[in-house]
Amino acid sequence: MTAVELKQILQSLRNLTAENEIVEFKEAKTGYDFNKLGKYFSALSNEANLKGRPFAWLVFGIENKKHAIVGSKFRAQRKDLDSLKSEIANKTTNRITFIEIYELIEPEGRVVMFQIPAAPKGFPIAFDGHYYGRDDEELAPLNLEEIERIRAQATTEDWSAAIVQGASLEDLDEEAIGLARKNFKNKFPEKAPDVDSWDDTTFLNKAKITIKGKITRTAIILLGKEESEHFINPAEAKVRWLLKDAKGNDKDYAIFGCPLILAVDKVYAKIRNLKYRYIKEGTLFPDEVNQYEPYSIREALNNCIAHQDYTCHGRINVVEMDDQLIFTNLGSFIPGSVEKVVKEDAPEEHYRNRFLATAMFNLKMVDTAGGGIRKIFNFQRERFFPMPDYDLSGGKVKVTISGKILDMEYARLLARNKDLTLEEIILLDKVQKRQPLTDLEERHLKSKKLIEGRRPNYFVGIRIAQKTDQKAAYSKNRAFDKSYYLDLIVKAVREHGSLDRKDVDELLWKKLPDWMTDKQRKTKINHLLSELRKNQKIVNVGSDAKPKWVLNISQND
Repeated sequence: MTAVELKQILQSLRNLTAENEIVEFKEAKTGYDFNKLGKYFSALSNEANLKGRPFAWLVFGIENKKHAIVGSKFRAQRKDLDSLKSEIANKTTNRITFIEIYELIEPEGRVVMFQIPAAPKGFPIAFDGHYYGRDDEELAPLNLEEIERIRAQATTEDWSAAIVQGASLEDLDEEAIGLARKNFKNKFPEKAPDVDSWDDTTFLNKAKITIKGKITRTAIILLGKEESEHFINPAEAKVRWLLKDAKGNDKDYAIFGCPLILAVDKVYAKIRNLKYRYIKEGTLFPDEVNQYEPYSIREALNNCIAHQDYTCHGRINVVEMDDQLIFTNLGSFIPGSVEKVVKEDAPEEHYRNRFLATAMFNLKMVDTAGGGIRKIFNFQRERFFPMPDYDLSGGKVKVTISGKILDMEYARLLARNKDLTLEEIILLDKVQKRQPLTDLEERHLKSKKLIEGRRPNYFVGIRIAQKTDQKAAYSKNRAFDKSYYLDLIVKAVREHGSLDRKDVDELLWKKLPDWMTDKQRKTKINHLLSELRKNQKIVNVGSDAKPKWVLNISQND
């Protein structure tokens, strides 16, 4: 969104005579309480759903009576604003978070605009386990009637089951119907003898693709002729495959539409599933595997088709890079968290497109009995490849599957520690990717002595390090006691008479833990020098810009 568009939106919000259920102004001049922000997120998201609006606005830096700009210093650094997305997601139902957070620098001061998505149909949004709403301009618990009104949407509306007026069997693709019959017989072999005797109308009803002979949106999506897509306008049933080079430049692309049961194979044929070679431990001969397990590609793509929010009028994307595949579909992740799906390994209780998901199950395209996502994780584990990454922000689901080993030491960890659960491997995978851990995740890994270090700079624990030949890496990651660094500085000053800042940096730089950034190393050395000065061990006889540290003779005789 451009600055001009943002200014126009802000002006239209400020022109409101009063706040309403989907707009909230806060001054937040210096900061704002996170928990209260989360409650407003829940309230505005739920109210947007109830009012039939796609999103709501929470605006900081605006006075709430006359809507004058007063300016806000809330999280002045952009990275701190962006981190708020995951912080909110960690506390909300289905990990729903901001569509986007915008900053506007006006002459009167900085304005922060939070665009909050409406709660998905059928799913009221809670923050920290509680549902919130608005009572006029007041923040209040969402009342029971409103909660049930939102929940009822899931049982009364299924976009994929709607009958398409004017469509007939002639609008379906014969080849697609043939493949559907074949898949149905493979899925239900006991029915195979009967399937061949069914006419198309009977088969489509039995497979739950049509309803009493009437064509549904599901039938158009899966089996419709290319020219029949207009029946579901403005929705799109298209998959875009995009090939990028190592620098992120587009190299090739293709767009596939109805029938999507055939499009899946066409997309799969486009993906260059090359061979990946690596040396396994204990041998000089390379092991050769496909970059991607075929099941993982098909499962990820079919999940996109089954769970796409077609009311958002967008496309499914498959982006192929040198060493990873990225799948995206619009809509929130209904189960809430990937960890929940992997751990429970059970069928979902709710589906965005129940009719479509059932039809795809009957056609052997998806596994609604649960376990599909878990299988992808296990296939990556067997290859010693990184676990799939799920990004659930921005109103879409983004799945990244890696096609190579990122860290050989991590791969050895998987190879030698068969007793690790899949859940623990997923958490250790987050550590190797430098992704944040929750308090609970951190406590679990530390209780099993799998990691050490401080947030966010964890490293493999000594028990795992000793088992996986990471002893040197472990020692390089683990900091020495502070007294070691302090004694080292004092001894060096005594030997050489004086040290400048460059000397101190060279003395300590490589002795600090490997996980530290350059900025963290400088800060650490600053603190060490400051402590020695406060304890009157050393004094600066130079200037602040060019310090020269010498021993404090009165304290070191």
